[in-house]
Amino acid sequence: MTTTTQPLDTEILQTIAQMPEPLKREILHYAKYLIDNHSKEITQNAPPARKRRVGILKGTFVLPLPDDFDEPLEDFKEYME
Repeated sequence: MTTTTQPLDTEILQTIAQMPEPLKREILHYAKYLIDNHSKEITQNAPPARKRRVGILKGTFVLPLPDDFDEPLEDFKEYME
């Protein structure tokens, strides 16, 4: 178990040093597998770059706002009571 006084790298190395040679080989293979898959996940999970389009929301908002903008909505009348 990692303690605050002992860095993780040191603990990993000490634990591996106690293992027999076949287990060390398995750990090496697994570590390489994790590194390969981690780099693939990063490239696959990267969202595609999307270009912004100027003026796409033009005409969506009407200003000035209506006078009853802050009034409660009819749909929420039951909820507000």
